[in-house]
Amino acid sequence: MIRKATYDDIPALMEIFLKARAIMRSCGNMNQWNDNYPSEANVRQDIEEGNCLVLCEKGTVIATMAFMKGPDPTYKEIYRGEWLSDKPYHVIHRIAVCKPGHDAARRFLDWGFERTDSIRIDTHKDNVIMHHILSKYGFTHCGMILLANGDPREAFQKDL
Repeated sequence: MIRKATYDDIPALMEIFLKARAIMRSCGNMNQWNDNYPSEANVRQDIEEGNCLVLCEKGTVIATMAFMKGPDPTYKEIYRGEWLSDKPYHVIHRIAVCKPGHDAARRFLDWGFERTDSIRIDTHKDNVIMHHILSKYGFTHCGMILLANGDPREAFQKDL
């Protein structure tokens, strides 16, 4: 079941992000999501804005993502490529799972494409897990964007 997160979910979400960082590090992704990101303040803002979703199994929160309507200011400029289209899109940020094997990313992406026909997402160049998931789901690598702090991220889009 996918539902909007509540403030009561924050402890579970912070634990999921802790585990997701460990998964990233074990796969060689040493630079994405430092120990302070995503912060509780990020999560609270996502919940307040209605953008934080959770995936539950047997009543337990096992995964999360932020799903929001574009435009995203960091996607205004794209380098070394171009977006597939200029049509309205939604964005996925901060997708994380407590442990691999739940098919959470596919379930979140399916849920998202039930609500929009264009999704953009970005990830760190070293996030081989997310690169694999996006490729398998049919996303196209469109180029590179810069986060608000100037860090580069690989940018992907899929249009139905």
